[in-house]
Amino acid sequence: MKKWNLIGSLALGTMLLAACGDDSAKNTEKETGESGDKKMLEMATSADFPPFESRNTAGEFEGFDIDLANYIADELGYELKIQDMKFDGLIGALQNDRVDMVLSGMSATDKRKENVDFSTEYNHSGEMFITLKDSKLQSIEDLKGTTLGVQLGTIQEDGAKKIKADTVDFEIKAVDNANVLIQELMSNRIDAAYMDKAVAQGYIAEQDLAGFDDPTSSSPGMGIAFPKGSDLVEEVNAVLKEAEESGKLQELKDKWLTEE
Repeated sequence: MKKWNLIGSLALGTMLLAACGDDSAKNTEKETGESGDKKMLEMATSADFPPFESRNTAGEFEGFDIDLANYIADELGYELKIQDMKFDGLIGALQNDRVDMVLSGMSATDKRKENVDFSTEYNHSGEMFITLKDSKLQSIEDLKGTTLGVQLGTIQEDGAKKIKADTVDFEIKAVDNANVLIQELMSNRIDAAYMDKAVAQGYIAEQDLAGFDDPTSSSPGMGIAFPKGSDLVEEVNAVLKEAEESGKLQELKDKWLTEE
């Protein structure tokens, strides 16, 4: 997996939380004009989810989804504009016509499909539990009586509720930012964090943490989300198909998601 600076990401993520809300407010009115010779393609993301989307120390967006979004925009002849907001507000941004699409490591669940349309799936990671290095938690059964942290509005939040109902009882603590979730773990305010596997592996490697796979996971893959009835779905699916056939999609996975 491409190296990313966790400490910088955690610090920057904390500083940008307030700024994210400001950015969203400033961009409430969607631009429909053109910039130069290119039409504007407005995308929303929650930039606290490395290696899919985050900000570097200069505050610039980076990650697998960011590179993919820029590739799609170039292929379709658009200028890409990115808005950063909380993950649980992304679907609402599409429904309110504030943005054209969402690329944010979002799983294409049946529940979400009731409110938005999705592209074909472009990645599937699975889920993982993250613990401190000296933790005795090594299986789902060990979670009994513990506090499990999840990010608000994610498929992992739904998954944790299902595991709690079906398998073992524990307390669920939901926060609205993935970086904050790791801070909660490292400060011993939660016993484990439940995340997308690719994201979890990055945190584990960078911060010398531990973890174990979720054997119950059967989540769908990630898709690009659009407002219901968007004409962009067909166009973007064509670009994704071409990227798969040409090797471009694999190139981006090798850059961001593959262990080095």
